[in-house]
Amino acid sequence: MKKFIFTLGTTAILSAGFVGAASASTSGTYHVEKGDTLWKVAQKHSVSVNELKDANNLTSNIIYPNQELNVATIKEMTHKVQQGNTLWSISQQYGVTVDQIKEWNGLKSDLIYPGEQLKIQSPNGQAQQSSPSVAQAAPEAQKAQAPAEQTQEEQQQAQAEQAQKKQQQAQAEQAQKEQQQAQAEQAQKEQQQAQAEQAQKEQQPAESSQQASGKSMTVEATAYTANCAGCSGTTATGVDLKANPNQKVIAVDPSVIPLGSKVYVEGYGEAVAADTGGAIKGNRIDVFVPSEGDAQQFGRKSVKITVMN
Repeated sequence: MKKFIFTLGTTAILSAGFVGAASASTSGTYHVEKGDTLWKVAQKHSVSVNELKDANNLTSNIIYPNQELNVATIKEMTHKVQQGNTLWSISQQYGVTVDQIKEWNGLKSDLIYPGEQLKIQSPNGQAQQSSPSVAQAAPEAQKAQAPAEQTQEEQQQAQAEQAQKKQQQAQAEQAQKEQQQAQAEQAQKEQQQAQAEQAQKEQQPAESSQQASGKSMTVEATAYTANCAGCSGTTATGVDLKANPNQKVIAVDPSVIPLGSKVYVEGYGEAVAADTGGAIKGNRIDVFVPSEGDAQQFGRKSVKITVMN
């Protein structure tokens, strides 16, 4: 650290060493000019930026035109150790060595603790206590007009914050895309499932829709084919069953179910009462099927029928 003393006997000599610092007065203050930064002022007066900030109670590196800075009463300070400080980081901050700090403070090791007070001496070895003075603030109108000066550290911090925001935004967009994709896949699965269920419903025989209102009864049912021995293959009403093997026809007792009636047979479907049989008497019916195997599989069972007309 430097202490500046201006006397009449040395004014001529010192003026040659402070070219470009004409705004500094013999009272030890510096009048900030447009374009000045703390770093420039510190270089003009051979002091550090931290010394200027501490001597003027500055909390940032921003200064304003017409601001008065104290440059003559910069004294050696007592540094309060902060969390994360080391002797090496403190020595770099004040431009001294670790050994000098240890010697000035009687330290036997490199261990320091938060809250500890350390003396930092000036290069000429004179121990002094810090005596910060308050810098004169620039008028509010000038503050509004003065451009903010950022140090390299502030710029790096701003860049890091910007990079972090971009990364967070990218992560949010990626998460949104994944969520939309998952929703689309789920919707597609649900649609496919619904289509499959609809197709299955359409394939199943809609027996309930085939039933119509009419006279209902329970009858004993058997099955027959047109290819039995001695069978002509033609029904009592003239339907050629051999030529129409898929025709829905039943043999009935005409006294119970009139010939030509449409009859809904449970498990068989809608058929026409178009045939008779010697053994078909009363509540008996015989359903026509294409093959003998189908007739055997049908067997003999009680079924519910509805005579629709």
